[in-house]
Amino acid sequence: MKTTQGAAASVSSRKSNNPILRLGLVREIRKNHALFVMVIPALVFLIVFNYIPMYGVQVAFKQFNFIDGIFGSPWVGLDNFMFFFKSRFFFQTTFNTLFINAMIIVLGTFMAVSTAILIAEIPSKAMKKIFQTSVFFPFFISWIVVSAFIRGLLSDRFGLVNNMLVSWGGEAIPWFNLAELWPYFLAIIATWKGLGYGTVIYLAKIVGIDPEIMEAAKIDGANKWQEIIYIIMPALKPTIVLLFLIHLGQIFYGDFGMVFAIIGDNAMLLPSTDIINTYIFRAMRMNQQFGVAAAVGLYQSVMGFILVVITNHIVRRHDRDLALF
Repeated sequence: MKTTQGAAASVSSRKSNNPILRLGLVREIRKNHALFVMVIPALVFLIVFNYIPMYGVQVAFKQFNFIDGIFGSPWVGLDNFMFFFKSRFFFQTTFNTLFINAMIIVLGTFMAVSTAILIAEIPSKAMKKIFQTSVFFPFFISWIVVSAFIRGLLSDRFGLVNNMLVSWGGEAIPWFNLAELWPYFLAIIATWKGLGYGTVIYLAKIVGIDPEIMEAAKIDGANKWQEIIYIIMPALKPTIVLLFLIHLGQIFYGDFGMVFAIIGDNAMLLPSTDIINTYIFRAMRMNQQFGVAAAVGLYQSVMGFILVVITNHIVRRHDRDLALF
């Protein structure tokens, strides 16, 4: 009997490993061909803008110049990486990028979850839509416009905040000279601008919770706080972990648009706000160091990939269902 079962298992294994007999994917494509056709534009976009540009990664290992091009530029090995690692900008830009992004991730997640719960508790549908729209509106404002708002608020001579301080008998504060405050300012500004986007994601998850579960909790005497802790937060946990892993993969990529629009080339604020992306931009714009810029970009990608893999492994050991892969 055991011999028969073993032979059957062996035959089944050979069949499953035979590419001719494995037609599950083909049948799936034939059955849902419309869905696969809809995926083609996204797949083409991914290949064109994410995979084909990887051909240019070799610039990180060359002393690139426009005359010789990518093929003809001399090979320098790891010199571009060593130039960045040995410079004073390596630790400064890496720390600033991680510090600012970590604050944005933590503060943004907390504010998005809290705001989504508050919106879900608004009884009036009209007020709920108004509040949700007002929270989402800053997401569509460009960083140039946000920069104009910030300068209108914090300008040394004409800023609204300093005018109020002077009118109250105080002294004007040179906000754009206080480097130690701007990492926190940038985290708050980024959280404010992206709050609506994160709120919509969590709000959609809250709306999908079975109303009968909420009603049963109310019948059992649960208050609002207990509903949030024991029903809403467990339902949001997979989404929070998934978005955390996604954001973690981008933690080495600072928001160049935000930093450059608000900070620009202000030398007083660069020690605390100069991130890897702005360093790459300066390396190309001012020094024409295309090889160094490519090397730093590759460093960002590799470090982000390693961080996501390690964090996903930790999450997978804790709960396989929450892991990204």
